[in-house]
Amino acid sequence: MNTSIPQIPYSVLDLAPVCEGSTPAQAFANTLDLARNAEHLGYARYWLAEHHNMPGIASAATAVLIGYVAGGTSTIRVGSGGVMLPNHAPLQVAEQFGTLATLYPGRIDLGLGRAPGTDQATARALRRYFDGADRFPADVAELLHYFDPVQPGQLVQAVPGAGLEVPVWLLGSSLFSATLAAQLGLPFSFASHFAPDAMDQALMVYHRDFRPSRRLQQPYAILALNVIAADTDAQAQRLFTSVQQSFVNLRRGRPGLLPPPIEDIENFWQPHEKPGVQNALACSVVGSPQTVRAGLAAFIERHRPNEIMIAANIYEHAARVKSYRIAAEAMAQAAAA
Repeated sequence: MNTSIPQIPYSVLDLAPVCEGSTPAQAFANTLDLARNAEHLGYARYWLAEHHNMPGIASAATAVLIGYVAGGTSTIRVGSGGVMLPNHAPLQVAEQFGTLATLYPGRIDLGLGRAPGTDQATARALRRYFDGADRFPADVAELLHYFDPVQPGQLVQAVPGAGLEVPVWLLGSSLFSATLAAQLGLPFSFASHFAPDAMDQALMVYHRDFRPSRRLQQPYAILALNVIAADTDAQAQRLFTSVQQSFVNLRRGRPGLLPPPIEDIENFWQPHEKPGVQNALACSVVGSPQTVRAGLAAFIERHRPNEIMIAANIYEHAARVKSYRIAAEAMAQAAAA
């Protein structure tokens, strides 16, 4: 089997998971520790995702947490994967990320999502009205405008933010954001780690329709992938049961803290639940270092992303750090093969 991997950047997607028996404070400490390890291991960027009203996800105040991570690291890029723009006024996002980019120049990414990242009741609690998803293209254009140099007579400007080259990414799990990213000449990241169905078509549309812009001359696409690595395949499969349980609980309408791994996932999910969860998690590489190396090589060879974004929701922090280390070593070793 060919296990060589093209030398592409690899990055981290983190939800600051809150584990059963733990607290958000510990989740934040774990996030910073993982970011420092990722920086040492050669990961290109560290993205945090906005979710609300989710007991097991502590990254709701995404910009605040980005500042915490950027302040505790030195070189790794830190950003949002993403900020859910329907929840915010574009000016406020520009001010927040303009502030971050001023504090940590050359290290901040702004990834934007179109979904609210929560349920309808919470979406109403976040804003007085909810038509943000329909307004997404206009909101993106407004946000990009705030990062442009201030023009004579401009009534509203982002301070700080105006004139800063903050890289803006569009995120998505459908063709909508792929099409918009192509039209605007922006980099694109696809959420294949939990919604892989439209991945191939979205990549095709993005590359086919891409229009060069001042921000980006050539299309650039990130694909997200669950990578759960351990010393053996069996150990990794056991760690993966935390992710599988979380997806089952979410579909049952009972999202909660990240559960500890179990010995047999078959005894946890119902037969009718299994296919849906397996489909959602189809873009996953789970196993020993050798298995992970082969899985990464196959995924990258098939889909040809410019970069890979690795997600690993693992219950035990030490095991999570180890999984990211194994993944980084697999990428480095296979690229050198």
